[in-house]
Formats: sequence, structure tokens, C-alpha cells
Amino acid sequence: MTRSEFDDIRAHINAEADHPGDLLRVARSLLNDLEDAHMREATLRAYYLRLLTAARATVAAQEAGYPEPLTFLTDELAKRGQLPRSEDEVNRILADARTAAALLASLEENPLGVTPMTTGGARARRCAGASRSLPR
Repeated sequence: MTRSEFDDIRAHINAEADHPGDLLRVARSLLNDLEDAHMREATLRAYYLRLLTAARATVAAQEAGYPEPLTFLTDELAKRGQLPRSEDEVNRILADARTAAALLASLEENPLGVTPMTTGGARARRCAGASRSLPR
């Protein structure tokens, strides 16, 4: 959830303090969202671990002089349907990789991703985002 969504929920709770039924519904919804996020995180961690293991095995195979060191990585990508199928797709993937490298370099220069806004020498904080309304 974004910061603005949390702010919206806090405002809703403060405004609806007299209606415990609404608060229970919001709490249940938040608990369901939290469980869903936990499952997505566990799944992504498993995918990441498999991909990292395949990448390490690929590098180890190359260092050991195996004839086809990419077998491990190719197999893992194929299982996920992530192998490029056309020249256009190859070019798009390479362009995405260049963009990702540039974004990472930018984040390393500015880890918080915050563009300082100064007002009289003081750093101003920006909060942007669309608010959402909660069901009644």
C-alpha cells in the first residue's frame, strides 16, 4: 500500500470512530491485503532464489569450462516462459536491461530517489498520489 492509502485509511478510521462495524470491515480488508502481500512476497522470494541459483550455477559452469554453461539459466527462464522468441523481443529485452541499469545507477547516486526541493535552505517533503475512497 502507498503512504496516501494509509493516510486515507487513518482519515476514514478517525471520521468513522462511532461506527465499529465499518472499522471491523476495514480491519478485515487490511488483514486480507496483508496476507495477499505476504503470499506474493513468498512467491517472489522463491522465484528469486531459483533464478539466483541458476545464475550462480551458470557462472560456476563457465568457470569450470563446461561446454554449455548457459544450460542452467536457460532452463530456469524457459520454465517461466521468459526466453525471447523473436528478434524484436531480444531487442526489447536488451533495451529494458539498459534502462534498468541506468535507473539503478541513478538510484545509487540518489538512494532515496528524492529530488531536494529547497525553501529558504530547508528541504521540503513532497507527498504525491491519488487518494482512494473506502467503501461505506
